[in-house]
Amino acid sequence: MSPDRDPVTGLPIGRPVAQTGPAPGPDRIRLNGRHVLIVPLDAKVHGADLAEGAVGPGKEALWQYMAAGPFDDRESFQAYLAACEASADPLFYAILDEESRKAIGHASLMRIDRANRVIEVGNILYTPALQRTPGATEAMRLLAGYVFDLGYRRYEWKCNALNAPSRSAAERLGFSSEGLFRQAMIVKGRNRDTAWFSMLDGEWPQIAQAFDRWLDPSNLDGGQRLRLGALTRAAIPGAALRRATRADAEAFDALQRAAYAPNRPILGVEPVPLLTPADEVLSRYEVWLAQTDGAPAGALVLDPTPEHLTIWSVSVDPAHQGTGLGNALLAAAEGRARDLDLSELRLYTGDKLARNIDWYARRGYATARVEDLPDRRLVHMHKRLA
Repeated sequence: MSPDRDPVTGLPIGRPVAQTGPAPGPDRIRLNGRHVLIVPLDAKVHGADLAEGAVGPGKEALWQYMAAGPFDDRESFQAYLAACEASADPLFYAILDEESRKAIGHASLMRIDRANRVIEVGNILYTPALQRTPGATEAMRLLAGYVFDLGYRRYEWKCNALNAPSRSAAERLGFSSEGLFRQAMIVKGRNRDTAWFSMLDGEWPQIAQAFDRWLDPSNLDGGQRLRLGALTRAAIPGAALRRATRADAEAFDALQRAAYAPNRPILGVEPVPLLTPADEVLSRYEVWLAQTDGAPAGALVLDPTPEHLTIWSVSVDPAHQGTGLGNALLAAAEGRARDLDLSELRLYTGDKLARNIDWYARRGYATARVEDLPDRRLVHMHKRLA
């Protein structure tokens, strides 16, 4: 997308921001999940539970990269929690196990810049009872969702550059690396280079549905089936596509309408991909865009499940049809399936669209069934990957 230019100087300038007033500050609220609850930290209520997993011999690694700790005794830890509870920035929350209601971790929203709508998540303490559990991921999804619901434009994650697990976690959760701030801090008498990551409000619809797919009970049946790090990935290996953002909604909608317009008179009804508003598509499905001269030339809409990958839509702008872009998008769908460790692709098209059915068949898709709907018939096709 080309930048705007100042009408007087001709120099490039940033795009206008719709909401320029300050964002509301985060509150001491409760966020409910299937696996965990996020509640305001209360030192007296949560202290004993947290101490059980975070205080004493063998717990030193939990505090290696934190500004506080480690704690040898519960008294000093309790004083630390009391200071956390009293703080407004960072604003601390306890993470509770949903079933037992025991505190098994804490995190904070911090460096709260309401004017610029920027906020950071930090001071993340996961006790062994929370580590490597669905609740650990869900806690981050709940906080991110809360932040973006408040209207923040930028959500930050920062960590010691030597903290490899934290850097990996940020990328798995959908944050984008922004580089290294050298000699950024002195922590416990030692240098800290800080690795910076961010997530933007426009990216959140695609990242949120990745979280929700991963957290769906069908995906966690006997262990994770779809990997979150693959679901949040911002690129498809070997494909020159990018994830759509909220800012692409209007252009994506125009592309879909132009691409599917020739199908309307053949079908006698509105094509299925045009029945869902663009904003809803961005929230429900993976949307990948092919760019030409700064504008979308093609779009691939995918719906991953633990069993297969559904190609919900393949669209090419009329000006770029016949260039091979449709083949490239279909190949990208296969690449995405492999990236997700899925071996079957599915799609559907109108039974009157004989050219489409033939095009898919020549690319290895076989008809699985025909579905009768009140206003149309859909041909369901599938392909198994080697």
